Amino acid sequence: MSGEIRPLTSFSRVGAHSHIKGLGLDENGRAKPIAAGFVGQCRAREAAGIIVRMVREGKMAGRAVLLAGPPGTGKTAIAHAIAQELGHNVPFVVLAGSEIYSAEVKKTEVLYTALRKAIGVRIREYRRVYEGEVAKLTIEFDKHPYNPYVQVPASARLTLRTTREERTFSVGSRVATQLVQLGVREGDVIMIDAETARVSRIGRSKEAPREYEIEGEVYVPRPTGSIEKEKEFVYYMTLHDLDRMVAERRGFGGLISIFFGGSERREIDVEVRQEVDRMVRQWVEEGRAEIIPGVLFIDEVHMLDIEAFSFLSRAIESELAPVVIFASNRGIARIRGTDIESPHAMPLDLLDRLLIIETEPYKPDEIREILKIRAREENVELEPDALEELTKIGAESSLRYAVQLLTPAKEHAKLQGHSKVAVEDIRRVHELFADVRRSVQTLKKYEELMMR
Repeated sequence: MSGEIRPLTSFSRVGAHSHIKGLGLDENGRAKPIAAGFVGQCRAREAAGIIVRMVREGKMAGRAVLLAGPPGTGKTAIAHAIAQELGHNVPFVVLAGSEIYSAEVKKTEVLYTALRKAIGVRIREYRRVYEGEVAKLTIEFDKHPYNPYVQVPASARLTLRTTREERTFSVGSRVATQLVQLGVREGDVIMIDAETARVSRIGRSKEAPREYEIEGEVYVPRPTGSIEKEKEFVYYMTLHDLDRMVAERRGFGGLISIFFGGSERREIDVEVRQEVDRMVRQWVEEGRAEIIPGVLFIDEVHMLDIEAFSFLSRAIESELAPVVIFASNRGIARIRGTDIESPHAMPLDLLDRLLIIETEPYKPDEIREILKIRAREENVELEPDALEELTKIGAESSLRYAVQLLTPAKEHAKLQGHSKVAVEDIRRVHELFADVRRSVQTLKKYEELMMR
């Protein structure tokens, strides 16, 4: 086969759950048979809908959920759908069970960091600012104190106006430098923090004359009211963000952060987290902040060992804890780090505290509808008989294997010179690629030749 590898001119990535847009429930919380990218699993989706309502009403703190079912039954899809239903402002953290085993930090530190990332804080702050459209701007330059051949902003005379008033200010080198760096010109709408002298360029005034259009420019209306005003600012952060800020402020980084790349993978002291918790509680009592409990989704939970389970049992019952969702496809299996066999490879005392949502294998009709959705998502056109053949393969082997054959079948169809995937394309790629069952048969056939 001849030809050149084509360079990518655009980025296109179809994820395994990119078609999931929500849980697909009606107003009464009942699951629609086909909705929001979901097919079937009605009982599990309705249970997940109740979890979403509990999270929104703040009644899920300290609780945890287990999604249990055979492989390929939509456990991860349901977790992603819960995140879609909760919205963009609710933190959603995904962690694979195998990720906690790191040579850099302890297992408990990885779990603690994930738990803190899954708790959001909405902070409200009122600040005195000067806001308006730049009517006139004159910047005075002076020689650099260390390089006489370079000129730097020394001061500026600035006139701001709103729909109500117009005022002129004389500002120092700090504000003048920011005005130059931001490229502020007459007709721009800016805001200056009265306490920190920080300048923000909001956009171009719609009322300002337009000599030429700048691609990507943001046009905003001229501010109303007074130039000097008190404005409310809302910031979204996580407890982990606050942990890092306090740790850096207290000097925990030092030379370590310089030589080893910062504090992202460095353990945070317990005292720092306690200080952040006290600070957030104080903000909440003063009405300056709100806690947004998010979701921590731990997939492959059977990979965790007894120490990790012991830590999570205590962590999920703490005052500041997110909603923890586990997912497991194990039956009765040994708990890692012990000789004890338990359902889902999890300790019984932890299982007893969980709300368990069960997923079931898909029926042939449901497999057919899921294949239709995935074919649209991956831009694969299927002939009716090809869809039926793929449905049959999915029922006999697995839904995941059938979905995996979609794109190879499309490429084979292109080689044969037709745009739609025919039944011959499905059968051919089914012969070329083996599913797990046929792979096991091959292993048994050539068992003596295989390495042990």
